[in-house]
Order: sequence, then C-alpha cells, then structure tokens
Amino acid sequence: MSADDVRRAVTRIAHEIVERNHGLEDIALIGLQTGGAPLARRLAETLGQIEGTAVPVGTIDVAFYRDDIGIRPVLPEAVTDISFDLSGTTVVLVDDVLFTGRTVRAALNALTDYGRARAVQLAVMVDRGHRELPIRPDYVGKNLPTRRDELVDVTADGVVLGDVIAR
Repeated sequence: MSADDVRRAVTRIAHEIVERNHGLEDIALIGLQTGGAPLARRLAETLGQIEGTAVPVGTIDVAFYRDDIGIRPVLPEAVTDISFDLSGTTVVLVDDVLFTGRTVRAALNALTDYGRARAVQLAVMVDRGHRELPIRPDYVGKNLPTRRDELVDVTADGVVLGDVIAR
C-alpha cells in the first residue's frame, strides 16, 4: 500500500465508523502501542474533519496483559494514556496489523481497568490472517494474506512486506 492507499483506507474506515455507529456520540478511540497509536490519532483527525466533532483518543500498552510476557520485550516508550472513563462508551480499538489476535485479546483484558465499555469494535490497517484466537476486525484497511515468517510494517508512508531475519 502506498501513502495514498493508507490515507484512503483511513478515510474509508472513518466513514464506516460514523455509519455503523450513527454518528460519533459516545465513541472513543484507543490505539494499541506502538503501531496503533499513530493510526488512532490519524483516524480521530479524519473523523473530526468528517463530522466536525472531536473524538477522545487514548493509547494502551498491553505488554503486561499478554500471554507471552516473558518472550516479547516491554518498550519503555509504549505507555498507556487513557484520561477519560470508558464506561458507557463504544471503544474502537485501533491497531496497525492484526495477526494471531493475541494482542487484541490482551487489549480487551487491559481495557477493563478503565471502565466497562458499552461495546468494543476493532479497526486495523492490515489483516494478515493466521489467527490463533476467534477475533475478527470490524474495520479493515486491507486484507493482506502473508506467510507466517513475513514482516508487515505500517507507516504513514505506506505498508511494506519484508522477511523476518533470523539472528
């Protein structure tokens, strides 16, 4: 995906969120650290342009909620910042890439520390398949079938596939 493809996908996802929720009342975006955080901010900006209203945006670090906590590194720059109560809101979790579903499962657990959301929806830029848990996104920028050993990198400049290099 090029930068224009990513921009168009963000715009489409924003319109789909507005349509599905009949506006933006009681909608909050939570970006998963680290790749989903900038995407959530960009999506909030686009929603504001479409509807003329600000949507609360937060970030969540799910490192301590993961089932593989000893295997993956904990990043000091990946912090949780949710400065509003989630109770009664529809939370749209935002991530860059959906792979096995384990990060989303951890995010669902982590969200309960910040209130009981009325509903949780999932928006991802890339759904690459290979699910290990029964998790399905509500909004997808691009379905991109990959090999398990491929790397998917999402930035504002586009989406790039690469090979994982063994160390």
